[in-house]
Amino acid sequence: MLHDGVVNLVFCGVGGQGVLLASEVVAQVALEAGLDVKKSEVHGMAQRGGSVFSHVRFGRKVYSPVIPLSGAHVLVAFEELEALRYAPYASPQARILVNTLEINPATVLSGDATYPKDPLGMLRDHFVHVEAVDALALAQKAGSSRAVNSVMLGLLSRYLPFALPLWLEVLGQRVPAKAKEINVKAFGLGRELSS
Repeated sequence: MLHDGVVNLVFCGVGGQGVLLASEVVAQVALEAGLDVKKSEVHGMAQRGGSVFSHVRFGRKVYSPVIPLSGAHVLVAFEELEALRYAPYASPQARILVNTLEINPATVLSGDATYPKDPLGMLRDHFVHVEAVDALALAQKAGSSRAVNSVMLGLLSRYLPFALPLWLEVLGQRVPAKAKEINVKAFGLGRELSS
C-alpha cells in the first residue's frame, strides 16, 4: 500500500476501546521506519463512552494531519456504528476493518434514535473491501477484553509495509508491562485472521 504519496488511516470507536493507543502505535511504527508521520485525534467524549477517532498519515513527506473526506485508504473501526459514522472518510477502494461489536450510543439508550439494523450490510453496499472480525472474542482468548485494540492492530499490520519485529517492539513499549504478553498474543491472533 505504501507508494510515493501518503497513506491515510482513520481509526474510530467508542471511548475506552483503545482507539487512540492503536493510532499511536501505528504512528510510532511508521516513524521508526523512517517515514514522515502526522496524527490528529478527537476524544472529547472518550471517557464517557462517546465517539472517538484519529487520523494517521504517513509517507515520504506529509504536510497535514487531517484526512479529507473520501481520502482514507484504510478505516479501522472498533465498533459497527462508528464504522458507519466515519465511512465518509474512506475512499471507495478503501479497506474497511470492523470489529463486530454493537455499543448503543446515548441517543439510542435514551430512545431518541435507533441502532441501524445491518451496519455491515450498509458498509458492504458502498465498499468492496469490508472485513468484519469478532475482535472482542479474540481479545478474550488472548486473556483480556481490553486487548481489542491489539487484535485490530494485528489485522491492520497485514496491510501495511512494516516488519513484524517493529510492530511488536513498538506495541511492547506502548502497553503497560503487566499487559504486554496479552497484547502481543492478541496482536498475533489479529494478524493471523487475514490471508
